[in-house]
Amino acid sequence: MTIDRLHPIDPIQNPRKSDGPHRADKGSKGDSIAVSSEAMEKAELFRVIEMVKAAPDVRADRIAELKAKIDDPAYLDETLLAATADRILDQLL
Repeated sequence: MTIDRLHPIDPIQNPRKSDGPHRADKGSKGDSIAVSSEAMEKAELFRVIEMVKAAPDVRADRIAELKAKIDDPAYLDETLLAATADRILDQLL
């Protein structure tokens, strides 16, 4: 008797022979599962992470609003520039 890599050791055994299709037993209507609070927290965290991944990286409406403000010559004045410089210095010091 030889052992072939693709077939079983016993040459009489038919690996493709089956007993026919098997149906899964339907459970009773009272079957239930219990989910731990940790699993529910993980599921909520996963849902939030997926929402964050689906959100756009750029807020186009806010960018358009700021571009319109900068293009307006009345927006950039000495008061705004002084306030911006003061904020930058406050952050650095």
